[in-house]
Amino acid sequence: MAACCPLTEDTFSRFPSQSNVYGLSVLPCPGAPELLAATLKGRVTNFKYQDLRDRLRAGARELQFTYIPVDAEIVSIDSFSKSPPKRGLVVGITFIKDSGDKASPFLNIYCDYEPGCEYNLDSIAQSCLNLELKFTPFQLCHVEIQDGDNQETVFLLGGNDQCIHLYKENEGLHQFEEQSVENLFPELKDLPSNVTWLSVYNIPDTQRRVTAYGCQSGYTCVAHVDQGQRVVLQSWSLQQDGPLSKVLIFSMPSAHGQGGEECLEEGFPERQNFKDEYNILVTSTIELSVVYRNVLHNGLQDQLLLPDSDKFDSVLCAVTADVDFDGELEILLGTYGQELLCYKYVEGPDLGGQFQLLWQRSFPSPLLCMAHVDLTCDGLGELAIICLKGLHILQHSLTQTAQCFLKRLQHKINTSKRLWPSEEVDAEWAQEVAHE
Repeated sequence: MAACCPLTEDTFSRFPSQSNVYGLSVLPCPGAPELLAATLKGRVTNFKYQDLRDRLRAGARELQFTYIPVDAEIVSIDSFSKSPPKRGLVVGITFIKDSGDKASPFLNIYCDYEPGCEYNLDSIAQSCLNLELKFTPFQLCHVEIQDGDNQETVFLLGGNDQCIHLYKENEGLHQFEEQSVENLFPELKDLPSNVTWLSVYNIPDTQRRVTAYGCQSGYTCVAHVDQGQRVVLQSWSLQQDGPLSKVLIFSMPSAHGQGGEECLEEGFPERQNFKDEYNILVTSTIELSVVYRNVLHNGLQDQLLLPDSDKFDSVLCAVTADVDFDGELEILLGTYGQELLCYKYVEGPDLGGQFQLLWQRSFPSPLLCMAHVDLTCDGLGELAIICLKGLHILQHSLTQTAQCFLKRLQHKINTSKRLWPSEEVDAEWAQEVAHE
């Protein structure tokens, strides 16, 4: 039997119109992250927590981004902070303008180059580069690349022309320009179908990356790339029956604890290191969601199904997060059937390694997109979920979190008693320390 959801709803912000699966972006503002949520009717909402009168208060306000007509339908939104030593926030918004006899798609890129305004969101919203597109846009995302000796962040935009388009900053002209994607991303050449979701992960301390994408046709591809040499080292692909909604790269412990440092049994892990054990989550609109384990070693041969993930209509969004504080990532799926599903990887003598449904939670409308981010900067991540009617912010129960903290503090104290062999440390002292 599934457990209860450990997350409680902190706030809900209603939207003037519905959003879609590409409608949420985490804005990496200095101090604390914020959210940008876009709706189909040309509106963008900025959500953040503010410290007012010694209390954190949630606030949502509409941002007026220029050159987005009132009758436009926003398709996707994304944002990033420029790679050092550059400064400033960049926001990208794709939309379709109804021009009567035809629909006109655009990409607007917002970035303020005036000193002192690089992180001013209201000023950034007025500084627009307007690019007309020759294709219907899909997902807009950003990727940090190594271009020679410089690190830069670029936009990647999928479309209905079976291509991924790359937009890179021309610092001399103070604007972004489209460049050939094949030069920096050889794995994105000659795509077989429209890409509905693209995920890129740069492997730390190397010149390598893992790129995975899922297509409208059900085609999935994973590539291992040397971005220094700009060559594809390995590539794997397969064909599924229906359109793919999300492809996500993440790490988890290998089978039987091999391939990474063991997590502390009762405490937080000091460091997650899975030795290139990169796994791919693929969610489908009609089939079971599946995890392909350790793709750099196994390709797409070692798969684990997420049971019952096809029983609540289409899975539209997914994130990975450590929601039970055990140092291992759980998988969260959001469905059109109004359910949030949480899966945990478990091992047993008779089970082997597999995913089990840990808990589920119902919502009043379909779940379209979500993100797990620490909006309050307290060390506990919030779960932001955009549903058909608005934005839900879920937080960990402070009571359960405090109980978990006290349990682990007591364990730390008990393991340290060898330093004071003549003294006994009890739970009451641990609670006093926690309250202080």
